[in-house]
Amino acid sequence: MAFADYLKSRKQSNILVADDDPLVRDAVVKILELFGHKVQAVTDGKEVLDVVNDDIDTIILDINMPGMNGFDTIKALNKRELEIPVIFLTGGGSMDYAVKAINLGAYDFIAKPIEDLDFFEVKIRRAIEKRLFVRREKDYKENLEKEVRKKTRELAGKNILLKKYSHHLEISSVNTIITLNTALEEKDPYTAGHTKRVTEFSRLICKAMALSKKEIDVVTRACQLHDIGKLVIDVSCIQKSGPLTDEEWVLVKKHPEIGQNIIKPLDFLDQEGEIVRHHHERMDGRGYPDGLKGDEINLLTKIVTVADSFDAMTSKRSYKLNMTKEEGLAELRACVNTQFEPAVVDVFSAILTSRN
Repeated sequence: MAFADYLKSRKQSNILVADDDPLVRDAVVKILELFGHKVQAVTDGKEVLDVVNDDIDTIILDINMPGMNGFDTIKALNKRELEIPVIFLTGGGSMDYAVKAINLGAYDFIAKPIEDLDFFEVKIRRAIEKRLFVRREKDYKENLEKEVRKKTRELAGKNILLKKYSHHLEISSVNTIITLNTALEEKDPYTAGHTKRVTEFSRLICKAMALSKKEIDVVTRACQLHDIGKLVIDVSCIQKSGPLTDEEWVLVKKHPEIGQNIIKPLDFLDQEGEIVRHHHERMDGRGYPDGLKGDEINLLTKIVTVADSFDAMTSKRSYKLNMTKEEGLAELRACVNTQFEPAVVDVFSAILTSRN
């Protein structure tokens, strides 16, 4: 809206006049009403503060009034932050007063008696225009703030929906891969249920070691995906009843790297991908594929390694007889510091022993 149109849209201007001299006060009121303004008149500064409100467009204020004078009044008005232009009426020889009034924030000053009515009207109109401009800017800022708040709420709502969609997409992606992995296991009666057991063992270890929910969730997903790389390995190698040839062993040892590459496009599975890649590493550095050792292997991976190895040792396989639980635990303890993290083996042993 153009400023001229904004002015036309406003109602009759409201002017507040304060002067203790009834003759001056009445004269100013009549002049203002003659020019079409709506006028309210009071006798001193205290009355100004009693009646002033946001509907007032301009205040015409005498300086020398009993009780609260003009200077005290404008100071009080400034504290209320109404932003109403104040025009001071000054008597003859009181220019020092006028300068002081301007320094206190007065919009303008008019000398008494008022002799040039046209000039007087120009000053009033300018003060009213300033007031309207201030109001317009205030309305604009308020509307802008409302619009910003509205858009912020809308954006927040969309962000929530986007997060929910992303979360569902992540779950769907993981479930799809898990389904494929489960289908692979079910083809071999010797490996059926392996992933489920490794996941259960790993979660028990995590809880016993007081790991966070976030860490437990990462371990859970990593366990569910740890053998996904076997999907692209010749199943005859995996199900072979006898020893593997050197070529077949090289192929099988690639499944951790392949597994990480399968889930790498899913950025939210970065941590899980590292565990998948390294779940066959050893404490002594003789594992694969990267030959990591000791603290180069993170704790979550060490947990999965223990759970995976124990289940492999105690489950039936086409190429070997399975160990008993006691034999499996003894093998874990025998391989601490060479293959397994001692602290993880201790915790896991305590869990299984307490189940007897």
